[in-house]
Amino acid sequence: MDLAGAVSFLIPAAILFFLFISGVRIINEYENGVVFRLGRYVGLKRAGFRWIIPIAERMVVIDLRTVTRDVPAQDVITKDNVSVKVSAVVYFRVVQADKAVLQVENYLYATSQLAQTTLRAILGQAELDQLLAERDRINRELQKVLDAHTDPWGIKVSNVEVKQIDLPNEMQRAIARQAEAERERRAKVISAEGEHQAAEKLALAAAVISRDPATLQLRYLQTLVQITSSGNHTIIPIPLELLKALSSAPSLPALPQR
Repeated sequence: MDLAGAVSFLIPAAILFFLFISGVRIINEYENGVVFRLGRYVGLKRAGFRWIIPIAERMVVIDLRTVTRDVPAQDVITKDNVSVKVSAVVYFRVVQADKAVLQVENYLYATSQLAQTTLRAILGQAELDQLLAERDRINRELQKVLDAHTDPWGIKVSNVEVKQIDLPNEMQRAIARQAEAERERRAKVISAEGEHQAAEKLALAAAVISRDPATLQLRYLQTLVQITSSGNHTIIPIPLELLKALSSAPSLPALPQR
């Protein structure tokens, strides 16, 4: 084979090899390829070695893994007219790669913007106490609304978490005063319940002692022991029978006044 024949063979072979190489695509396990032929959608390519027709076909590779997207702090006015700053984080992933390409221009940007507007709308319908105490319920509501709006884009929102709530300084002081007042109220209630229970026990003990005189005598002796054990005291015990006799004796007549 002469030189001219070799060149005439190598040039087409090189062109064919270049066209073949330019059409080779390697798709990872966590990706899908959306294929367009002359501008028309023709199908999806799964993971592995794939080849598309050069020039005539184009492939858009979409990542199917879960995306974590921070929602910047949003100024929210709650239902009870309190201004707060709320930030959140959204977890979502593409479940239908063809819709993520065909139905929305940039699904990452669109989902992020939708999360911001939904955050302001949902939190604006709640009062501050609900926002602080019912965060799990609000997270579920945010996830449900976002998932419904992104479903036509082939996106599944798996979770939404309210990350931080910044309150004004005066509101923080008001909440601290409210918490302190609540603690004082609980302490007073507990003290009153203790006094009530103690009074019930004392009334029960008095009823038992009144039914059995020997119990009163025993209690009298225990009281004497407690008094003598606390220091140097001289105690002259008086029998209870004598005290009862003195208490039941008639009072002396009053002396005439001069």
